Amino acid sequence: MSAHTLEEPAFSGLAERHRRELHVHCYRMLGSFEDAEDTVQETLLRAWRRRETFEGRSTVRAWLYRIATNACLDRLARTRPGPATGGEVPWLQPYPDRLLDELPAGDADEPETAAVARETIELAYLVAVQHLAPRPRAVLILRDVLGWPAKDVAELLGDSVNSVNSALQRARAGMREHLPAQRQDWTTGAEDTATRDLVRRFTEASVATDIPALAAMLRDDVRCSMPPTPGLFIGRDAVVQDWTESGFEGMRGLRGIETSVNRQPAVAFYHWRPSEAAYLPLTLDVLRITGGAITEITTFSADRFHGLGLPEQLRG
Repeated sequence: MSAHTLEEPAFSGLAERHRRELHVHCYRMLGSFEDAEDTVQETLLRAWRRRETFEGRSTVRAWLYRIATNACLDRLARTRPGPATGGEVPWLQPYPDRLLDELPAGDADEPETAAVARETIELAYLVAVQHLAPRPRAVLILRDVLGWPAKDVAELLGDSVNSVNSALQRARAGMREHLPAQRQDWTTGAEDTATRDLVRRFTEASVATDIPALAAMLRDDVRCSMPPTPGLFIGRDAVVQDWTESGFEGMRGLRGIETSVNRQPAVAFYHWRPSEAAYLPLTLDVLRITGGAITEITTFSADRFHGLGLPEQLRG
């Protein structure tokens, strides 16, 4: 495809075709759904303004990924003084599965399918990625997630192939340091009855504010966080102590809706408000489940409900 074929409406059609996977790419780079939205808009604006630079030597998809990656690196340079530290990512936001489902299913070898593979969209993966410096982060995602050749990544970043390979090794070492030893083993298949039962019991115990029942579902090394609020609680005792001191056990009037984000089970909780005669959004708990126990709970605030397509209130 030559430059003159990127006029409207051809450009709009191509941009729309690749918008979702570009958004997922920016989300991996940035860890924030909202920042990814803004960066995709910036990417498409840059692409339109520079459409004459597309010479057809690569696919339009690869050309857009180059622009998107550079837009992410520019945003990181402007807004983030450095990578995440200490296991926490204050800017982390969830990604709704309903939007991941917008990409058509296909062979595992197809680039669009690889772009949204479950194991690289889980929150644990996102958190680990955010602990990498921006350029090694870009190298890791382009090489290991998208499968780009080292020479193409080197061309994008203006580096040598040797530099790219070195950055990839550093990035992989960083990922090993920050990824959990056991990855998410949740599946959405009907056969995963044990996991579904655990999520149901977690929901019921949470609505009942039954801390002993909840504690029994946690692994000894469970991790809990609530971005952007600082604080990472590690271990069952620390998590239970936090729940107890926060007054959770005394809460009444909760309801929970099971859902999924980042290809993980999640529960949206609502709290009864007499003044509204309705249950209003409270928190979203995203669960990582390993070996039949809850290994991690990442809690997001009510402001994420709308973007996730969750009800704004529950009646009755």
